[in-house]
Amino acid sequence: MNSVLTQLQPAAPHRMQEDDEFQQADSASWGSMAGFGNLSRSGGVQGMSIPRVSDPTAFLDLHTDNMSSNPDAKIKIAHGTTTLAFRFKGGIIVAVDSRATAGSYIASGTVKKVIEINKFLLGTMAGGAADCQYWCTYLGMQCRLYELRNKERISVAAASKLLANMVYQYKGMGLSMGTMVCGWDKTGPRIFYVDDDGQRLNGDLFSVGSGSTFAYGVLDQGYKWDLTDEEAQELGRRSIIAAGHRDAYSGNTCNVYHVRQEGWEFIGNYDVNELWYEYEAKKKAAREEAVAGASAAATAASPMAVEQ
Repeated sequence: MNSVLTQLQPAAPHRMQEDDEFQQADSASWGSMAGFGNLSRSGGVQGMSIPRVSDPTAFLDLHTDNMSSNPDAKIKIAHGTTTLAFRFKGGIIVAVDSRATAGSYIASGTVKKVIEINKFLLGTMAGGAADCQYWCTYLGMQCRLYELRNKERISVAAASKLLANMVYQYKGMGLSMGTMVCGWDKTGPRIFYVDDDGQRLNGDLFSVGSGSTFAYGVLDQGYKWDLTDEEAQELGRRSIIAAGHRDAYSGNTCNVYHVRQEGWEFIGNYDVNELWYEYEAKKKAAREEAVAGASAAATAASPMAVEQ
């Protein structure tokens, strides 16, 4: 039996050699194995690759259409999406589309634009998919570390401030991100908008992306504080459907989440085209019913002809 164990167990010098290699391994390569190439073993961001030029901001301003109106820009950063979130008496509704574009090319129709940071926090993606995915995932790591250190959940305000501080370090270096940090903490439901400049805004209703103007049109018409849960979910759906129909860079499907005191809940995934035609059929039926009712009322109110 001992001889079998001896054969299975590695020799001590070999194990010591592995430990030495682990200790001497580059932190960046260690982080790459975990999916985050610039994280140290302690979880800190050591730096990000930027253009190897003397002034990255001037370089981006000259060569991309993201930071200037240079018509001769060689790098066309075309992107679009529609995301929204609003507070009401029943919590927070978060609704997004699922289309990713690269210029006029639809790169994907099944992008998950709501990032589940933890059971009580959600982040949304608008702008560069890689930037939003990376920083919101890294925010989730920092929120978990906060919980372990302080033995309590991080507040929505603190989480959004962490994200704003992190991206502010790279202001002017080409990040493209407009995200909403939504969740429920001791103060109730909170929504914060954070962008790649480190700007951080607190509010009751936000919509971000190329289709946000269409979404705002529906939201402004139907939003009120005392919506029921069903009405709020339907308002979020209708807003995304309207944007998905009219904005070429938004569409495919609509994902809806509802944040309550006990945590967030995924409500469902809905096809934009199917719901659009369903809504149009309902509006057409309502118009026809209104016209028929008005015609019947006018006939009843007209004077009857009297025979001589």
